[in-house]
Amino acid sequence: MSQPFAPGERALLIDEKGRTFLITLKDSGQFHHHGGAVAHDLILGNPEGVVVVSGKGVRLSCFRPRFADYSLKMPRGAQVVYPKDIALILMYTDVRPGSRVLEAGTGSGALCMALCEATGPSGSVVTYEMREEFREKAADNIGSYFGEMPGWLQMRAGRLQEVRGETFDRVVLDMPEPWQTLETLDSALESGGIVCGYVPTTGQVQSFTLALEERGYAQIHTVEAMVRSWHVTARSVRPDHRMVAHTGFITTARRTTPSTSAETVSDEE
Repeated sequence: MSQPFAPGERALLIDEKGRTFLITLKDSGQFHHHGGAVAHDLILGNPEGVVVVSGKGVRLSCFRPRFADYSLKMPRGAQVVYPKDIALILMYTDVRPGSRVLEAGTGSGALCMALCEATGPSGSVVTYEMREEFREKAADNIGSYFGEMPGWLQMRAGRLQEVRGETFDRVVLDMPEPWQTLETLDSALESGGIVCGYVPTTGQVQSFTLALEERGYAQIHTVEAMVRSWHVTARSVRPDHRMVAHTGFITTARRTTPSTSAETVSDEE
């Protein structure tokens, strides 16, 4: 993070009105926007936070993009999971270094990238996606974000139900009917492991929750996140006119294993 910008890196440019632009730096490159051209050479070799001036006199601050910046501006095939939802998914599924995570489907790869960052090289992520065009787009996005494909990530074609002989301690499902995977999770998700379903409608939440209850899952919990930013100036402090409202419901649950023997309670007790 302390190194100067180098060719091939992503840079986030922020103008005086807070508008953001994500570019890939290259020698003798130029970025063109409404405020005039910005030569990449003004950024290359300088540290994060450098302020450059476009050909029309517009000042732009330059930073390496945060994950939240990259995930919203990267090329997409499927709709991405928003940063606000990714944050809750990571928290409620308790994904940490060393976790073994199974994901379906990959989509554009935003959630997959966050899972890879959270597990780190000591963990593993296996992600399934049925649509080839989504897999290709996700692979490009993930490789671009990390600089190369993480060695602890496996991207697979097909359905999660094709998992055989592997076990995981976390499962994240971004798919229309997550309840259809629960039979597979009887063997793929360890007892005490956490499953998360991310769906857009209340009908899907209800179907998933009832299926989890039927199979004996515990600590079933559903939330949604709505984020409202604020406009702060010397003259006023007020909510912004627009907000990131409903994007999806997050349902988490923990898998239980029935006891193999029943204890008899004596009459005295």
